[in-house]
Amino acid sequence: MAGAAGVIAAATGGAAFAAPRSSGPLPGRGAGTPEFRGMWIASVSNVDWPSRSGLSAATQRKELLALLDTAVRRRLNAVVLQVRPAADALWPSSFEPWSQWLTGRQGVHPGWDPLGTAVAEAHARGLELHAWFNPYRVANHTDFDRLVPEHPARQDGWTVEYGGKLYYNPGVPEVRRFVQEAMLDAVTRYPLDAVHWDDYFYPYPVAGEYFDDDDAYEEYGGGFSSRAAWRRNNTDTLVREMSQRLRALRPAVRFGISPFGIWRNSDRDPAGSRTRGLAAYDDLYADTRKWVREGWIDYVVPQAYWHIGHSTADYAALVPWWARTVAGTKADLYVGEALYRCDADSPTAAWRDPAELSRHVRFARGYPEVRGHVYFSAKQVAADPNGAMARVVADHYGSAVPPR
Repeated sequence: MAGAAGVIAAATGGAAFAAPRSSGPLPGRGAGTPEFRGMWIASVSNVDWPSRSGLSAATQRKELLALLDTAVRRRLNAVVLQVRPAADALWPSSFEPWSQWLTGRQGVHPGWDPLGTAVAEAHARGLELHAWFNPYRVANHTDFDRLVPEHPARQDGWTVEYGGKLYYNPGVPEVRRFVQEAMLDAVTRYPLDAVHWDDYFYPYPVAGEYFDDDDAYEEYGGGFSSRAAWRRNNTDTLVREMSQRLRALRPAVRFGISPFGIWRNSDRDPAGSRTRGLAAYDDLYADTRKWVREGWIDYVVPQAYWHIGHSTADYAALVPWWARTVAGTKADLYVGEALYRCDADSPTAAWRDPAELSRHVRFARGYPEVRGHVYFSAKQVAADPNGAMARVVADHYGSAVPPR
């Protein structure tokens, strides 16, 4: 995702390919289910959309529709739109202010309903609309004066400053309850196809920084073997409770998570992948494998943002690991693809090659557990700087297919 992309380089330090499948229904597990083809549309920091804050409502809408049309043109069948980038909203929320990434000022009505429009226009084009929420990020700064006066983050003890940013504290039960309420507000208002979370729970490690949740740990951490175990339980609790509440409220709405691509490395846990990078379990306190096994999520989109043959985190090692992880569970596996890395000027030869992502799709289709791919992100899907997306479409997406 937008932030994880910058972490991967620091976190990480010839394969035989299966024959490509057709672009229609996939064989094996979930036979008859069409391939999922999605793209992320990031709104935080105006990564994808709107192109900048402060645009008119008409221009914002025009840009959004252009991205939806791009998805159709690339023969995708789903978009994952970031609608709660930083404890804010791209809809008239009852809990949080309008996002600053729309108007340039937090809490200012943009003059239209972006999420409502996105749902209607996506469905009109035959696209699923997955609403992407960030549970705990509050702001990319630590200045409370820049938050609207009524912002919930002002409640005493709810936030932690870390790495120059502001986060809700996952260890406070009232915080976990509140962020669920804020996200479910959108679920009650719109016919969403899915609730989607990315890799951000506890923040990525920042050298020399300490995530100060001492007070919460002292109050709620009794009975746990370590602070790390307590933190993982906090994240598990958020995922489990959200799953239960979502299924009770809107059973047809799916719940998906796109975690960092490495659960654990095999040098620390023999059940882990043959990788040597940052790990969600150990470094982000996110037991992503557990969520799949417990049936809490309907799909998982591991961010496999490395090329085939990478010395530290090989795409050809991660995809089989995730395929084994979802085997025998109810979770669908879609692979998150690093389209943003594909560039003719990349320092890495694999990413300069327009065929690299096409090889990813061909390789992943060798595993029946893999049900599709999601591309980061929409700006690159549209611009396609080195032709990698066009190559994927030409090689594998011969026709448009519905996602489910």
